[in-house]
Amino acid sequence: PATRAVGIEAQEMSVALARRSVAWNGATGRCRVVLGDLRDPGLLPPAAFDLVAGTPPYLHPGSATPPSRVQCGPCHLEIRGGIEDYCVAAARWMAPGGRFVVCQAAAQVERVLAAAEAAGLGVDARLDVVPREGKAALFSVYGMRRAGEPARRPCTRRWSCAIGRGGGRMRSRRCGARWGCRPEPPQEARARAGCSARA
Repeated sequence: PATRAVGIEAQEMSVALARRSVAWNGATGRCRVVLGDLRDPGLLPPAAFDLVAGTPPYLHPGSATPPSRVQCGPCHLEIRGGIEDYCVAAARWMAPGGRFVVCQAAAQVERVLAAAEAAGLGVDARLDVVPREGKAALFSVYGMRRAGEPARRPCTRRWSCAIGRGGGRMRSRRCGARWGCRPEPPQEARARAGCSARA
């Protein structure tokens, strides 16, 4: 109940929808949605958030056909910046000891690492999400911190999860991790996550 959240949205139509959703869920006192561009450094106070999260688009304008719905275009095409801009914004707004969680196309690992380094961030963990067993990863989720701050764990984790259908519902079919350190995390912690870890 003490958690407070602020969302940034650049499209007025989407802001209106988000605010209605917040009100419908009775979270008006804890959540608010700001109309603006995350590249604007004056949009929010600096170093104010313990957790920053984002889902940047990862297609350059001109590299794909824009969606027919105008509202969906900026969700797919980097009209207002890409992972580089999201990393800069996260570094600006993260409080000391804060974390940044972001997803990006699985094929753009090097781009993400370069963007993080340029913004003064370090990658703690990466989760590769596989749409179906036997297929290549579709996108990856990264956990980041400020480069000058210690990692919460003494190693970098890379997870891989396969998602499939079971009984008409989407469910996680397999989740494994490679750990680059010793000792391995407690068995009970892995069990709670529904995952199995291997060295």
